[in-house]
Amino acid sequence: MSQTLLVSDVHISADLTRVNAGFIGLLDALPADCQRVIVLGDLFEVWVGDDFSSTTLSAVEAAFSRLSQRGVDLLFCHGNRDFLIDAGPAGAKPFTERVGGRLLAEAEVMDLHGTPVLLMHGDQLCIDDEAYMAFRAQSRSEAWQHGILSQPLEQRVQIAEFWRLQSQAANSNKPENIMDVNDAEVVRVLTEAAVTTLVHGHTHRPQQHKHVLADGRDASRFVLGDWRESEGSAVIAWANDSGVHLQDYRF
Repeated sequence: MSQTLLVSDVHISADLTRVNAGFIGLLDALPADCQRVIVLGDLFEVWVGDDFSSTTLSAVEAAFSRLSQRGVDLLFCHGNRDFLIDAGPAGAKPFTERVGGRLLAEAEVMDLHGTPVLLMHGDQLCIDDEAYMAFRAQSRSEAWQHGILSQPLEQRVQIAEFWRLQSQAANSNKPENIMDVNDAEVVRVLTEAAVTTLVHGHTHRPQQHKHVLADGRDASRFVLGDWRESEGSAVIAWANDSGVHLQDYRF
């Protein structure tokens, strides 16, 4: 029986040494029957362009490359922090090409061992956070991304740090409920995709939720967790012939 590993919100950065080691350790210890790894966004704390390099990034890329070389399928989804993956600048080799993977659409249905599953990062479900949704729409435009990626790398690093601090300050003043998904939007995207299983990350609120679609069918939503440096833990998921299952992973 084969299986698929699903993770999100690893937020890899140079200062999260425990998370970095734990994630690479998970990849290196992947069971032989795991034929696919799906990263549902925010693999990195920030992504300023495919021309960025660091010791930490090289170690992560090497771990992914070891998997792709043994035939493991590597799939990546943009998150709200690393949506510039594979976007450039011109002349830079795309991240997914470097590791032997491919980029998913923002929302994509995939057959996971007999179960059709809707995969996404999940930020697009938080429609009650109007300020974020406005920024999301702007930052996904080709013109906006070209403007950012045309800046020197050093300047992009500074801009990204400014955005990160600004986002932290803004989120600290937002009501908790608007930073979670909108239930009606969940039902809408499941209905539109014609599936009854959704897996996403983003909210850092790992749990399995139940929803009822307009036609009366029951649907399941699996929320992956963020990787926590101080606790050495993350909620990941495995998909196999019996469905999708959340796991509390310790590292």
